[in-house]
Amino acid sequence: MSDASPLFRPLQAGEITLANRIVMAPLTRNRAAPGTDAPRDINVEYYRQRASAGLIVSEGSQISRQGQGYVWTPGIYTDAQVAGWRKVTDAVHAAGGRIVIQLWHVGRVSHVSLQPDGAAPVAPSAIPARTRTYIESGFAEVSPPRELAIEEIPGIVRDFARAAERAREAGFDGVEIHGANGYLLDQFMKDGANRRTDAYGGSIENRARFTLEVAEAVAKAWSPGRVGIRLSPVTPANGIADSNPQPLFEHVARKLGEMKLAFVHVIEGATGGPRDNLPFDYAALREAFGGVYIANNGYTRELAIEAVRSGRADAIAFGKAFISNPDLVERLRIGAPLNAWDQTTFYGGDERGYTDYPTLAAAKAA
Repeated sequence: MSDASPLFRPLQAGEITLANRIVMAPLTRNRAAPGTDAPRDINVEYYRQRASAGLIVSEGSQISRQGQGYVWTPGIYTDAQVAGWRKVTDAVHAAGGRIVIQLWHVGRVSHVSLQPDGAAPVAPSAIPARTRTYIESGFAEVSPPRELAIEEIPGIVRDFARAAERAREAGFDGVEIHGANGYLLDQFMKDGANRRTDAYGGSIENRARFTLEVAEAVAKAWSPGRVGIRLSPVTPANGIADSNPQPLFEHVARKLGEMKLAFVHVIEGATGGPRDNLPFDYAALREAFGGVYIANNGYTRELAIEAVRSGRADAIAFGKAFISNPDLVERLRIGAPLNAWDQTTFYGGDERGYTDYPTLAAAKAA
């Protein structure tokens, strides 16, 4: 059994202190309250159970109604949503944990049934995503998007900043900007989704502009040391692609590093798939950023220990393993076997497959 001690050293990420280097990745579970998209008691228990993580990154939470892409995902733009999240953060803190909220605008990955007044989803360019979303009737093809007018972009930047202010009201330790997986910021950055010819399209600098404006606004709304960002340079998730991602993401990482953000959280390879789907030098991205680097995607216990021990990453984020193992931190510490997850209960539903996975202690007592 390998010594897991590298994963259990404390880590300072900006102004956020992590007790260990095991991060719970954001996981969409579609269990917010219907009608309000506010977290409810079942969500409080789910996050409380997982508070032993060095840091919890909450499920993606829309910054506005326009930013929503899936049914029953939580928001962070109304009083009811803030109150619901406050119960979550209080429970996590009472259990000794740290939690940041992931700020989300899905862009073109949405459906008219989820948009204000049944409007078309928005995108940098009117290019449909090759993907599906989850609505009340089940999975459905996303709706064709419309191109954002340049005068609309500052309003979305302000929505991100206001969401960060709301997150502070809700008691979070910080925020993670969702800049990955083919959602709005990623759509602007990657030339497969962005065909604009104005200040937000064309060159690397132009395509990165929106992401950097959002990061700057969010950092100003709270503090750079309370802000992280998630990136996915080469994932094909939600039909996204870029013709030359290495210089693009090194540029973005360098500019984010100059802002002194708390961390960058990088999906290495294809989200939920192979880590080597396309060539990419993650060490160069990490060097360009210069701060705390959280690695994600396909990490086993052994890979995680090696990555942190070697200095290739500062912390490792686990996703699906946290779904089925509320005590994942302890299991990784001692090398215990993991519960298998039930994929049929990932999206929507009740306690089943959400808060009823057994801990090691519960399994021994049974």
